[in-house]
Amino acid sequence: MKRYLLLFFLLFSNNEIIALEKQNIIKNLENIKNLSFDFEQNIDGEKEKGKCILEFPKKIFCKYNSENKKTLISNGRYIVIKTINSYYIYNIKRTPLNLILNKNFIIDKIKNTKGRIIDNKFVNFSFIENENEINLFFDRSNFNLVGWQSIDIYQNLSITFISSITKNIEIDKNLFILPQQN
Repeated sequence: MKRYLLLFFLLFSNNEIIALEKQNIIKNLENIKNLSFDFEQNIDGEKEKGKCILEFPKKIFCKYNSENKKTLISNGRYIVIKTINSYYIYNIKRTPLNLILNKNFIIDKIKNTKGRIIDNKFVNFSFIENENEINLFFDRSNFNLVGWQSIDIYQNLSITFISSITKNIEIDKNLFILPQQN
């Protein structure tokens, strides 16, 4: 009988911990207008690094540390990936970034999704929306978003880790103007 009570207590307290952390993550997200961060992205084993500025909802400017001067820019409707030799434009609705860069959508999903604790360091929320499977990871110590995992439009596993996060900075709105094709 004591084992059952201990198991019940452990399960109940774990659910209470996750519920409290969900509240803190949501509160943190509600207070964020924009983020600046470093990133490391792994798409099917190919790693890239760089810096991004994200403005909710759905705007992002990323400059990759690459010889081909790769940039990724979203104005909230379209995403452009540009290098020295290439130019690709996508409707953001066709990509997982449509969901990942939408703070209100994320908050709603967190409210309605059971989270789980990973390695006692991170809280993970997983959901499927419009055939996009998305995993979001938050730091348990400061409730910041620290990364995400999704399947890109070419069906590649894409894992993004973010660090050196700065919140609510002054942003040049011209960053989100899509570049023209060369």
